[in-house]
Amino acid sequence: MEQQRRHRDPLRRHRSGRHRVRLLSRQAEHLWVVDRARGPIAVLIRDGDERIATVPTETLPAGSREGAVLRVPEAEGRPDWGAAVLDEEARQARLREAEDVLRRLRRRDPGGDVELQVP
Repeated sequence: MEQQRRHRDPLRRHRSGRHRVRLLSRQAEHLWVVDRARGPIAVLIRDGDERIATVPTETLPAGSREGAVLRVPEAEGRPDWGAAVLDEEARQARLREAEDVLRRLRRRDPGGDVELQVP
């Protein structure tokens, strides 16, 4: 019984016995982006393979809205939405990257009207 309890506890005593440390989990974790939220339903897209999931908004962390990036652990091969956490750093990094792409595209755009050439 003691052994089972020890393995379920994510915090363990360090060798010195003075501090409790968080054990690293081997649990899979993915980034999901809230694509849209309409009423009680949110549509999320998984980073990497662009898998789509439709999830009740009540299962997502408070503050989840369109564009939010969630770090979602997997339990038994399925996303554990109840354990999801907002990843504000990842959201900010994605916004910066998108702004950089737009800035580069604007520099290449000559502006003015577009003329179509018919062969």
